[in-house]
Amino acid sequence: MTEPKYIVVGNSSDDPFAIDVAFAMGQGEDVADLISMKRFANSEFCPRFISDEQDFSEIGNKLSGKSIIIVSTSSLVMSRQSLAMRNLMIARAAKENGAAEVILVEPDLYYSAQDRGPRPNLGKTEVERDLKDLKKFDGQLFTAKLYAQMLKLAGVDRVLTVHNHSFSVQAMFSEVFDGKFHNLIPYDIYVDYLLNSDIVDYEDAGEGLALCAPDKGAREFVKEMFAQLGLDKAKFVLLDKERISERQVEIKIHEESETKLEDIQGHDIVLFDDMVRTGSTVVKSCQLLKQVNPGKTVFALTHFYASEEGRVKMANTAIDEILTLNTIPTVLNRDIQGRLRKKMVVLKIEKWLALNLCRILNLPQPDMGDSLYSIDMSSKNTRWKRKIWLSEQLKALNQG
Repeated sequence: MTEPKYIVVGNSSDDPFAIDVAFAMGQGEDVADLISMKRFANSEFCPRFISDEQDFSEIGNKLSGKSIIIVSTSSLVMSRQSLAMRNLMIARAAKENGAAEVILVEPDLYYSAQDRGPRPNLGKTEVERDLKDLKKFDGQLFTAKLYAQMLKLAGVDRVLTVHNHSFSVQAMFSEVFDGKFHNLIPYDIYVDYLLNSDIVDYEDAGEGLALCAPDKGAREFVKEMFAQLGLDKAKFVLLDKERISERQVEIKIHEESETKLEDIQGHDIVLFDDMVRTGSTVVKSCQLLKQVNPGKTVFALTHFYASEEGRVKMANTAIDEILTLNTIPTVLNRDIQGRLRKKMVVLKIEKWLALNLCRILNLPQPDMGDSLYSIDMSSKNTRWKRKIWLSEQLKALNQG
């Protein structure tokens, strides 16, 4: 039997996300049987790719010709700093044991919030940086660049992430990794779910549905979502955000928005963004939209790492349902969801990620079955309760 060229590991031996990506790519061996996450008595980390104890012929060359894929997510028990250091050491261990290539798959790319420094040459932006923007980073470092350089130094050759929000980070990672940086945007996942679920209600051509961009940063993403949905009679609303302070924003209809508030009365509205932290923007936006009595307001986002403050804010009745991905797997924890579990649905993207990884690496595409993703929804969600009720009614009808 031919040994696989690509080996998938995580930065912890029992990470369900990494295990599911490996399985979706067709890897039969368990991650824990491929790499040992050793720790010395003094707590220092020392990963070891597992080899045959009796094999003295391939010392230091066990991974020769192989490509190592490190799947890196977040954890409730380890900080991102600890996990980042693990990534560096696993990459170096792979290269020092003969690996031909190391690929980091990090759906929520670490340190992306620290995407500029205090000088004009420390971070590219789409518009020229003014003194106010430079002062915002005065005294701190361009951490994302340091992380990229350390990954490269450790032996990482290619980086794959999901829906990264920062133009500066994307430009810098592409430069550091000589173009081998892939920012996957999950349009197809959102499109499939909106078209094939009951999260929103609209007519065949999209009449009664509106998509909304809460600020400038989300505008291009939502425009492309609108195009890929292909619903000619759906509407597209642009909002404008002005930040008053760290936790206060003012929201209004953007002057370039062709659709006005009164045009979406009675519509189901899906507001898209890449991430949420404090929840201030989305709550304010949905409160504005609620003024025209829409059918339903849905907040769709890729990276859910809301603070406790954010979760409290998003419990506001202005948001009817939250649709997110598991790029930060802790979102699946019901304690993390808190009261939001009543209106939250999570789309699990491991299969979709594995498929895209195979495309990028020119590998045979695995059979994904009926869907690119799986759905996680609390039994407290009203749509779940409705499905159970309908199922019971259908069962009773068939038995009768």
